[in-house]
Amino acid sequence: MNRILGTLIAILISQIGSSQDYQSEFQKYCQTNDTINQLKVLNEWNSANPKDAELYTSYFNYHFLKSKQEILAMSTDQPNGESLVLKDSLNQTAGFLGSKIHFDQTELEKGVNKIDEGIKLYPNRLDMRFGKIFVFGEMSDWKNFTSEIKKTIEYSATNNNNWTWTNNEKYDGGEKEFLLDIQNYQLQLYNTGNDDLLKNMREIANKVLKFYPNHIESLSNLSITYLITGEYDKGIEALLRAEKISPKDYIVLGNIAQGYKLKGDKKKAIEYYEKTVKFGDERAKEYAKQQIIELKK
Repeated sequence: MNRILGTLIAILISQIGSSQDYQSEFQKYCQTNDTINQLKVLNEWNSANPKDAELYTSYFNYHFLKSKQEILAMSTDQPNGESLVLKDSLNQTAGFLGSKIHFDQTELEKGVNKIDEGIKLYPNRLDMRFGKIFVFGEMSDWKNFTSEIKKTIEYSATNNNNWTWTNNEKYDGGEKEFLLDIQNYQLQLYNTGNDDLLKNMREIANKVLKFYPNHIESLSNLSITYLITGEYDKGIEALLRAEKISPKDYIVLGNIAQGYKLKGDKKKAIEYYEKTVKFGDERAKEYAKQQIIELKK
């Protein structure tokens, strides 16, 4: 019995060491952008330990990086980063020549399929889920970006935020850090400046509130999606829910005041700016005082 147990332990140690060697070797070839040897390592790794969690993330990275191609493109709008200004015969700006990132969809789909396999086998691996969300964000594929965030929020309620990370290490963030990461994705959508994506923000906020009904930031996000579109009552309603949860939150109070101001209800706006003066920091107090003066004119 002891001899059998010793043999099993030796095999297990050998497999762990082998996995780490494949991982480090793959990362080495990633640094030199050597896709030929990357694939060679992945194939050998797959033969040796096909269910290794890090194999799935490595395949995903391989296909994503391979799908990403930088091309030169002309445009009438100045692109981000360095670009060449094109002039016409009158020395007027005719356009710009700059680099543009293009994604090979076939290659990308291979990567997504691999990470989906990994998530199915290791549903608690938050890095796999966040990696997939990151890629959709890079592609500006906001539909899938939003869908994956919502799936991750749903699963957070299933596993009670007992997540793992790379090399199956425990993710120590818990609920607070998880929701902070979700908030950063909301900011990513907001910072696009595309009002069409307000509905995506709304979907994510509502999904968070389904499982975390006291999440102030999601109530604020929900209100923003309505205030921007002129649906002031709905925006204020979400903020009033937040006020009940945290009645001294001066950011919430200031936003309620702003909502009433946009709606044209000066009396209620002043009431909430006065609350902001009472509970806010110095900067918030000063701004609220200025707003009260303006509203009383």
